[in-house]
Amino acid sequence: MSYLKRITIVLMATALLTGCGGGNSETTTVKEKPIVALIVKSLANEFFVDMADSARAHQAAHADDYELIVNGLKDENDLSQQVTLLEQMTARGADIIVVAPADSKALIPAIKRARQSGVIVVNIDNQLDRDLLAEADIQVPFVGPDNRAGARLAAEHLATKLSAGDQVAIIGGIATAFNGQQRQLGFEDAMAAADINVVSTQAGNWEQARASSIASAMIAEHPDLRALLCSNDSMAIGAVAAVRQAGKTEQIQVIGYDNIGAARELLSQGDILATVDQYGDQLAIYGIEYGLQILRNGHVPADKQTPVRLVTADHL
Repeated sequence: MSYLKRITIVLMATALLTGCGGGNSETTTVKEKPIVALIVKSLANEFFVDMADSARAHQAAHADDYELIVNGLKDENDLSQQVTLLEQMTARGADIIVVAPADSKALIPAIKRARQSGVIVVNIDNQLDRDLLAEADIQVPFVGPDNRAGARLAAEHLATKLSAGDQVAIIGGIATAFNGQQRQLGFEDAMAAADINVVSTQAGNWEQARASSIASAMIAEHPDLRALLCSNDSMAIGAVAAVRQAGKTEQIQVIGYDNIGAARELLSQGDILATVDQYGDQLAIYGIEYGLQILRNGHVPADKQTPVRLVTADHL
């Protein structure tokens, strides 16, 4: 039973008591707190671990305002499990679901069912497909960065270390994820502006091991490769391992995205040239606060664009 339904029942019961001559009795009712469910992607990824930890800290600091349930995936490609989590949280009576979708399209039917059940849904990190949301006739505010602009920042920094005509390759995220698509476009924008050749683009599905395997194949196929542009830091770490294995640390630069702790260590060692901080620890908090705002006043706020910044060894 949702928070609003619970409060409505309490108010109706109070009105009945008053109408039956119970107005002079001292009846005290306990107002239950709304339940917020946070559903992130892989909890094997440091980025989402930090996001979940920050959400827990926020709830602890606002313990009188809401309850929190945190859910995540073991495998970032397990879309069916994320759909199941959405359905479970709806059935459990969550008042607000804050979700970082693993896919920009696959979750929309489950989100529509949640909305039809009266659940407030806030989209963070990876933007849901706007056309499909419009077709479903549901409002879901998005809280997150301009991924294209963020990726362009890192790629523009890389371009200052390369020359026109140099060869680079891109290791992208899940092909159907909007944030992965946008990051790839940002990389391509900067490379095209600098007249640098993108000789290969493959989906690493956000996974370190997969990215390492792809990077090894790219290095073997393109011996003159000068850089690997990776759409998240986990894949950048995998790419670094492949570069080291090939003995080309002096030739091939690596960039990532997310500014996780493991990437910062490689930045300080010179193995990663740059990453992008999208303040992931704050995204869930923004989403939770948006959801509570909607619950209080009933108005769905506009999308909220969050900041990004370039991070290099000089910034550490």
